[in-house]
Amino acid sequence: MRQLLLDLLPDSSPSLDNFVPGGNGETLAALTEWLAATRPDASFCLVGEAGSGRSHLLRASGFPYVDADKNPGLLGVKGEATLAVDNVDRLDDNGQIALFALFNQLKAGGGRLLTAAIQPPRHLALREDLRTRLGSGLIYRLQPLSDAEKAAALAAQAKERALKLAPEAIDYLMRHAPRDMRTLSALIVALDRYTLEHQRPVTLPLLRELLAREATPAA
Repeated sequence: MRQLLLDLLPDSSPSLDNFVPGGNGETLAALTEWLAATRPDASFCLVGEAGSGRSHLLRASGFPYVDADKNPGLLGVKGEATLAVDNVDRLDDNGQIALFALFNQLKAGGGRLLTAAIQPPRHLALREDLRTRLGSGLIYRLQPLSDAEKAAALAAQAKERALKLAPEAIDYLMRHAPRDMRTLSALIVALDRYTLEHQRPVTLPLLRELLAREATPAA
């Protein structure tokens, strides 16, 4: 279901503008200032649980992006002026050595390192020298969106598309679809396309029909 829905998402990159901040306004403002180089700190670490928007913001930074969950050794990664490393808690021994060297290289050259992890650096099972480096910069926590904030974001996205989405329809999506905002946003796109294609308004039967269609493998 999740991949089928994500396949419907428009080919638009994550940005600071399409990030849903919820209660993270202060964190978003601080990151925006740091990305604009108005703050002198060499590093910025975003802390938050899965689904809190860490990866979205790292990709939105415009920095070269690497996910340590997929490349724990940071193979082939270079630090020229900027670098964004997601899931630093997933780095293996070689990756930790590499990130330590990259941090020093970036700092010496006036570059910047953006990282994300599930816990603040001091609580991560990393080399002490790397923990110290990551902990020396800015550290901000991302709070996950509440159900009410997700529902409000879905309503706003539907309104932007002139898609009439009743509260009960949003409640149905919240109960029957994956709860991360990227997938929920993909559903709004899918609904918009489906209603235009079939010239039907959004109703609960239509929602069930769409979800069932997307969950059914192609023949």
